[in-house]
Amino acid sequence: MADTADTPTDLILPDTDDDMAADAPGVDADGADAQGAAAATSRPRRRPADLARGAEVIRDHLKTLPQTPGVYRMLAGDGAVLYVGKAKNLKRRVFNYTQVNRLPVRLQRMVSETETMEFVTTHTEVEALLLESNLIKRLMPRYNVLLRDDKTFPHIMITKDHDYPQLTKHRGARSRDADYFGPFASAGAVNRTITALQRAFLLRNCADTVFAARTRPCLQYQIKRCTAPCVERVSPAEYQAQVDQARAFLSGKSRDIQTEFVAKMTEAAENLDYETAARYRDRIRALTAVQAHQDINVEGVVEDADVIAAYAEGGMTCVQVFFFRGGRNYGNRAYFPSHDKSAETPEVLAAFIAQFYENKAAPGLVLVNHDLPEQELLTEALALRAGHRVELAAPKRGDKRRIVEHALTNAREAHGRRLAESSSQARLLDGVATVFGLDGPPQRIEVYDNSHVQGAHAIGAMIVAGPEGFIKNAYRKFNIKTEGAAGDDFAMMREVMARRFGRAIKEDPERTQGTWPDLVLIDGGIGQLNMALGVLADLGIDDVTLVGIAKGPDRDAGRERFFMPDRAPFQLEMRDPVLYFLQRLRDEAHRFAIGTHRAKRTKALGKSMIDEIPGIGPGRKKALLHHFGSAVAVSRAGLADLESVEGISKTVAKKIYDHFHSDG
Repeated sequence: MADTADTPTDLILPDTDDDMAADAPGVDADGADAQGAAAATSRPRRRPADLARGAEVIRDHLKTLPQTPGVYRMLAGDGAVLYVGKAKNLKRRVFNYTQVNRLPVRLQRMVSETETMEFVTTHTEVEALLLESNLIKRLMPRYNVLLRDDKTFPHIMITKDHDYPQLTKHRGARSRDADYFGPFASAGAVNRTITALQRAFLLRNCADTVFAARTRPCLQYQIKRCTAPCVERVSPAEYQAQVDQARAFLSGKSRDIQTEFVAKMTEAAENLDYETAARYRDRIRALTAVQAHQDINVEGVVEDADVIAAYAEGGMTCVQVFFFRGGRNYGNRAYFPSHDKSAETPEVLAAFIAQFYENKAAPGLVLVNHDLPEQELLTEALALRAGHRVELAAPKRGDKRRIVEHALTNAREAHGRRLAESSSQARLLDGVATVFGLDGPPQRIEVYDNSHVQGAHAIGAMIVAGPEGFIKNAYRKFNIKTEGAAGDDFAMMREVMARRFGRAIKEDPERTQGTWPDLVLIDGGIGQLNMALGVLADLGIDDVTLVGIAKGPDRDAGRERFFMPDRAPFQLEMRDPVLYFLQRLRDEAHRFAIGTHRAKRTKALGKSMIDEIPGIGPGRKKALLHHFGSAVAVSRAGLADLESVEGISKTVAKKIYDHFHSDG
């Protein structure tokens, strides 16, 4: 199998097609998670008076609307954006919303909440499609579909702004002058490739600041992954040849590079230079390691291409995306769009593609397993965003069709795994409801934990889980701000709960956006539970189930005790699947809290007391540390000693001295 991302990605998709909007497969969503959609769909239907009033609001806007392409926004009374849509003909498209009897329940509810509308005209329908995608990402409208996992994919970057280019992983905006190769489906895939490339081409991966400060070769040189350009163990011309070989390999000329290495290995062996021959042998093996992940026949794809296949069954769709660059497979990732069960697969796939490429450029070729609605319009939009020609095709035969079939097989298998996981998760949530006496399976579970070291760098953490598993984009960290609270677990819990639910009351008082929990688990015993109950009572909240989960004697897993209001503490059977599930939730909260705390502590350790001196930038800081050896030594230095440092004037030296020796 090809490299696969660690975690499948879920996506909530928008209605992008003009004519399908009236009966589109969209869901109610708040943009945070699928539970938001579930909660929204359970809301009571609006009264007929509300629906008639909303339709009249929309009808009033028709008087001034042009019959041109554009984007429209429906807004609620509080100014919140309910929906963003695009249209080839704004007037005709908006008129459809006034025919309320023809609208599905979801859109009737949306119309009933509409208080006003806003419009933007565009020159073309393609521009409208691009603007719609941008606004959906930025405004996160409740009735649109939103990309849940919208992080960019990692690339390999070879810099061009240094005499000795750096080979490294890159994610995010391409602000640096460099060559970028990718995308790779996962961080693991790109890390393995970089390791192999270092072995094959011996390029440095250190930062420029580290490179400039080196006085002797580092460990990378010792283990034969770098030629140590930092200390001139290789000439600029030789190093540039290494860089050119790496760029050629990543650009699809792997066979040429491998042939060149084999020839040099053979030549060295014939000259009895076995040490050099062995080095080329090891570099050839490294190249082979990169190619070993290419287990798909890509004869039909010699250029950059994405292969996208959708498989639907039982009201759920899985979309697999494979990345091919330079004829090589860079891995794949599974997505699970949330949509109405009546939606046709081509419609879901078209909406997925529009959202998927909103923040990334499409390659020159995109292969899909269905002919798509408005395929020409979508192709034009992808090309406009990418800045080059894009071919969007559904091959019917040949090598390209076989690649699409392979992607479809992966989609079918991932679909089956998700169904099995969902079924298991549903049974566990039923068990949780039984154990804690809930009215039904919880759609959103929040778990809280704290982390600190003797009060330093205190962090509160919240993780979220639901029917689809952990909802990582809903995780939250809380930097403890209350004076004296850091180190006091009860005070920390009070602050975290007050901030979390105070914000929930402010942002979603009607609880319509799926952001309120059905169950709250607190890592702790009766003390922490009572603290949380007190906070919720002060906020006037009495309908959220709170449970404290405390480790058993000697902190043994499996002997946890559970605390609930008006109920004696209890334990579950050692091998109860529900107990294992609750342990996983508690452990995930602990992992997130510890990880966040360590990141905060590490960041703090990187700071120096010199950073607190006004007017001391990186250059002067470096000069001081090089001269005195440490920040402590700088703080103890006399005025004359400070003045002797290169780049430190008498005025600056006096400022530094006064900073450390003033009585205040």
